[in-house]
Parts: sequence; structure tokens; C-alpha cells
Amino acid sequence: MTFSLTNLANPSRFLTFAGAVIPWLAALTVILLGIGLYQAFFVAPTDYQQGETVRIMYIHVPAAWVGMGCYAVIAIAALGTLIWRHPLADVAAKAAAPIGATFTLVILVTGSLWGKPMWGTYWVWDARLTSLLVLFLLYLGLIALWQSIEDPGRAGRAAAILALVGAVNLPIIKFSVDWWNTLHQPASVFRAGGPTIDPALLTPLFVMGGAFLALFVLLHLIAMRAEILRRRVRVLQQTQVAQAALS
Repeated sequence: MTFSLTNLANPSRFLTFAGAVIPWLAALTVILLGIGLYQAFFVAPTDYQQGETVRIMYIHVPAAWVGMGCYAVIAIAALGTLIWRHPLADVAAKAAAPIGATFTLVILVTGSLWGKPMWGTYWVWDARLTSLLVLFLLYLGLIALWQSIEDPGRAGRAAAILALVGAVNLPIIKFSVDWWNTLHQPASVFRAGGPTIDPALLTPLFVMGGAFLALFVLLHLIAMRAEILRRRVRVLQQTQVAQAALS
């Protein structure tokens, strides 16, 4: 099978492609999660300042990468919906929203669990925390929009506009710790000058990042397949109703 976006624009070809890739992605996800969790909880050393609570980082940080990356996927898909009219763009965006919301909720919960022993509070209206909460609300807003408009075409276009407006929040999340003097610590991995984390802690973090990325792609493909099939069932039901009305 030749891989190209043109070929995958056909829903039937996409279903075939996804069906072939999903088992391999599932195996890769399990392997990476197994290696990453073992390294994170049994190999990585205890941080001299944070103690054992540093291990929350191996869930919190990869979830943050995927939670933000998922919204970037939705924003790109929104362009595909509004500009290029790609037949799978709206499907990709709609399928990604619940996954992104889940990862963002993981960010907020694990961040609060880490914040209590480190900062002395579960929550503060810090710029990074607040912008992440806004991201979570954007995901919920997109899901509600798709659910509230019955026509998939209208719902897709409305959600695409909201997604593009909300994309402004992504650079705010990324640079909030640089633009404002907030409680949240500055970037320590992707920053000018290189990571400030010791390689013994950084290696498991990257493995977990790869595992979370594989998990996201896996869940996204499964959700897209389900959405395509759901829309086909809807079209069949509408056709049957129309035929019944004419007979």
C-alpha cells in the first residue's frame, strides 16, 4: 500500500490502512509503556529535592506534550476542513477532541498531586495552570459543539472556527513561564541551551513521551474508524427513511 494523504482522503482506503496499522501500533504502545514505566519507577534515581514525587513527571510531562500536540492536530484539521475541504479533516478533529480532553485532564490532576507537596497547594491561578485549564475547557467546548449540531457538515465548520480561535492558547501555554513570573517552574526539556534535567531522569522521560505519542496515534486511529463507520450508518438510516417516505 502506497502511503499518501491523497490515498487516505478516501474513507474506504483510510479504513483499510488504519485496520492494518492499528495492531502494530498497539504492540508498539505496550512495549514502549512497559519499558518506560519500568525505567521511570524502578531505574530512574530519586531526585535530591523532589524525592519520590519526581516520578509524577513521567506521567505529567508526556501527557502535557500530547495534550497540546493533540490540539495542534485539531487546528491543522480545522484548516483542512475550512480551506482544503479534506473529507477526513473533520473526522480527524472530532475524533481527537475527547482524547485531548482526557490527556489534559491527566495534566491537571497529576500537576495538582505534584503541586501539593512541592508548592503547598493543589491549585493556584498561575499562568501555566490557568492556560492549561483553558485548553481543557476548549476541548469540552468543541465536544459540546459537535454534539449540539445535528448536521455533521455545519458542526464541523463551526468547530473548525472555534478550534482555530482557540489555537492562540497554545503559544500562551508554551511561553507563559517565560512571559510572566509565575509559580510554575521554567521549561527544563525543550529550551534554548538544552535540557537541564540529568540524563538518568531524562531518558525514561523521552521513552514515556514516545509511549504516550504512540498511544495517542493508536486511540486517534480507532476513534476515526469509529466516526467514519458511525457516519456511514447515519447516511444509510437517512436513505432508508427517504425511501420509506417515497414508497
